[in-house]
Order: sequence, then structure tokens, then C-alpha cells
Amino acid sequence: MPRFTIRPCHQLLPLLCTGLRIPQLSIAGTHSRPRAMAISSSSWELPLVAVCQVTSTPDKQQNFETCSELVREAARLGACLAFLPEAFDFIARDTTGTLHLSEPLSGNLLEKYTQLARECGLWLSLGGFHERGQDWEQTQKIYNCHVLLNNQGSIVAAYRKTHLYDVEIPGQGPMHESNSTMPGPRLEPPVSTPAGKIGLAICYDMRFPELSLTLAQAGAEILTYPSAFGSVTGPAHWEVLLRARAIETQCYVVAAAQCGRHHEKRASYGHSMVVDPWGTVVARCSDGPGLCLARIDLNHLRQLRQHLPVFQHRRPDLYGNLGHPLP
Repeated sequence: MPRFTIRPCHQLLPLLCTGLRIPQLSIAGTHSRPRAMAISSSSWELPLVAVCQVTSTPDKQQNFETCSELVREAARLGACLAFLPEAFDFIARDTTGTLHLSEPLSGNLLEKYTQLARECGLWLSLGGFHERGQDWEQTQKIYNCHVLLNNQGSIVAAYRKTHLYDVEIPGQGPMHESNSTMPGPRLEPPVSTPAGKIGLAICYDMRFPELSLTLAQAGAEILTYPSAFGSVTGPAHWEVLLRARAIETQCYVVAAAQCGRHHEKRASYGHSMVVDPWGTVVARCSDGPGLCLARIDLNHLRQLRQHLPVFQHRRPDLYGNLGHPLP
């Protein structure tokens, strides 16, 4: 059985952060249950979210067992919503393998996750499902689909990644996502959840502030960037991009990440985190599979937007609207 560690969340500024510190815990083993550090009674009333970090492989069943164990632990710790990273279902060795392992949303794998959500009684952000869409027979390509399930296991939103990762980074190897994947046709309006209104995105989308600003102007309070960042771009750009998206939109940013070596051809950076609207990292995973927890304080978000009303100060008469209104 694989072993996991719950990584401690970081509270950097007491008045601005809502992360919950939890000592390290091995899920598989005989260690005692985690005991939370001192926290005010009012903080306990805030919704708790869990950010899961995994190392997906081409083995779909093993990946499901890994993810389901983390989701069950998140539910036991009181989370109302658990976030899984991009490619939580699998990471194949090549394009042929990716297409072969892909499934429709009505397939067996997603059915397992709908059952898991019902059993655990929490919402699931499935950060990047390799989806055979309705046009599979014509295109023989898939979608990178971020699926949001409610605690009854119903699909409440499905966002298909709009920015495909076709790049060649020295030292990281070429990536041509469009070889196997179709770009999504639209953004999805933010969805009301027990933690707040969530705007859906995936990985490379974080490099396009127009997307995050559009979601924020449509009412998003939490932006999600489930990812599989590489070992070169990760140390250079991962945290600074996430903090920038949080600061400019005055939203929480939740980024569940792949970590470690998936197979001989690919590895990911990890460092899953939650950033608050001030740009403070309030929860972070370190190395290896595991999860971190954070409380979402929407009163803090509203007060920040009131004190620093950047959206009221925008000048579209000078530079236009960076994002188009969502339906």
C-alpha cells in the first residue's frame, strides 16, 4: 500500500491567513490521528478545503486508489471540498497511450469518483480528466476536462482547457498537448460551493490573466489551477504566477499539483498550495504525495476588496476590457 504524508499548512500573517497547521501524519500506518494546533473558535466555523498532491502513473487503478485514500482522509479531517490535480486519472508515456487510456465522462472511472463523492459527503474538484468528448469519433482527440462534482456525486460543471501547452523549454523537453487534445470552446461561469464561488481553470491557463480576470468579474471568489508543472518552469514561475493571480483578482487561489517522477519520460514539480487574496501562501505541500488544508475566509476577501477596490478603479476606456462577460 502506498504511503502518504499530510504536510503542514503555513500561517504566515495571523490576520490575513486562514491555513490550518497539522503535524505530519502517515495515512497508511499506525500513527495517531493529527491534532490541530490552537485556532480561534470563529476560524473553526470557516469552510475547510483540502488540496491533494499525487504522482500519477499510467496505471489508472493505482492512481484511483491513491486519490481515493487522500479524499477519504480529507473527509475525515472535515474538509467540505477536495481538489485533485491535472491528470489525476493517469499520465501516459506518449500520445498513443494517452488516447488509449482516455474515457468519456460517462465511463467507469468517473463513476468511481461520483460514488466516492457520495460516500465521503464532500465536493470534488477533478482537475484534469482525459475526456473523450462527443466529437471523439470525428477528431480522435480528447479534452483536458476539469470536472466539479457535488457531494451527491453529480457533475455541476465541466471546463475544458482552453490554452494548450505546446512549448519547448530547454532542459524540460518538448510538450505538444495539441497532438492529443482539442482546446475547449468556452469558459464556465463560477459555481457556488460550500467554500465559495469557484472559477475553473487548468495549469497553463494561469499564464493568461485575461481568464482569471474574467472569472473574477463574473463573481469568482476562488480560482483553481490544478496542474502538472515541469521541473524547470516550476521553480521559476509556479508560486509567483499563483500569487500574482490571487493579488490581481483578489481571489483565493487553489492549486493542486502533480509531483515526482511519473515514469522514465516525465516528472512534475509539486508544491501544491493555497494563496489568499492578499497574495499570502496560507497552505503548502512539500515533497511527495499528500495533502494540505486551508480555511476559506470570505469575509477577509470582501473586506480586502472594500479596502482596495481595484475593480472599481479599472479604466476600460483606456485599455478595454481584458475579459468578456460570461453568460
